Amino acid sequence: MKQQKSKIRTTSRLADGVIIAIMVIAGLLCLLPILNVLALSFSSSTAAAAGRVKFWPVEFSLYSYKYALTKPQFIASFFISVKRVLLGLGINMTCTVLAAYPLSKTKMQLTGRMAYAWFFFFTMIFSGGLIPWYTVVRQTGLMDTLWGVIIPGAVPVYNVIILLNFFRQLPHELSEAAYVDGAGEMRILTQLYLPLSLPSLATLTLFVAVGHWNSWFDGLILMKSPENYPLQTYLRNLLVVKNMSTMANMSQAELKELSQISDRTLRAAQIFIASLPILAAYPFVQKYFMKGLVMGSVKG
Repeated sequence: MKQQKSKIRTTSRLADGVIIAIMVIAGLLCLLPILNVLALSFSSSTAAAAGRVKFWPVEFSLYSYKYALTKPQFIASFFISVKRVLLGLGINMTCTVLAAYPLSKTKMQLTGRMAYAWFFFFTMIFSGGLIPWYTVVRQTGLMDTLWGVIIPGAVPVYNVIILLNFFRQLPHELSEAAYVDGAGEMRILTQLYLPLSLPSLATLTLFVAVGHWNSWFDGLILMKSPENYPLQTYLRNLLVVKNMSTMANMSQAELKELSQISDRTLRAAQIFIASLPILAAYPFVQKYFMKGLVMGSVKG
């Protein structure tokens, strides 16, 4: 028996060591590109151009950050993305909650529930396509506006399905007790369901915020003027498109200033600045992911 227990413990420790090694390697694969971008952003233009920067800054310099933070188009695009996240997050989460709550009811409580559920589910599988989406946005007058990148995706069906399944897992005794006490549907939703659903709401909030912040394609298609580009669309053009017309309109002083920095360090600085809001918000939301608030809510 002792030998068997010893073998089991040895096997368990070996398995734990393999899992830890795999997780460390996976973590490094995710972390090293970020470290490389960070090191490039704090390095001098000559070191970056020579390819001497790996995971630690070479010839430390803050010039790329100074230039990026004083560039009007970068600042404007940054605040456009901030407004998009705030407005989009509020609209998306409101529509998600209001759609998921009634769909979480039983057939007896909501007549035609399956028809409504399949209506939402059908739109998730079969989309209208790029051309109808563009045509609808254009015909409704939302082109070149912030609402054009928010309203078409106001109801994220995948999030609705996740939240309604979470609502259905809540104990029915809670809502029945609230009905007995005379509470209405809106009061049950706001004072009972939403507080108990904080882990799910926090996760969906992070998904929606990251989705709006990282989105660049809709801004590229729907925004006619580069001045209205969200940050990620602006960065995409900065990384992919060589905008010679912009350089042609620069003054001699601006061209001289631009020649003192490397494209690699400037792009790295702007990319890292664009990543900071998500990196700063994630630790505060992470604690809700594994936290179960329903446990122990029903007694006896």
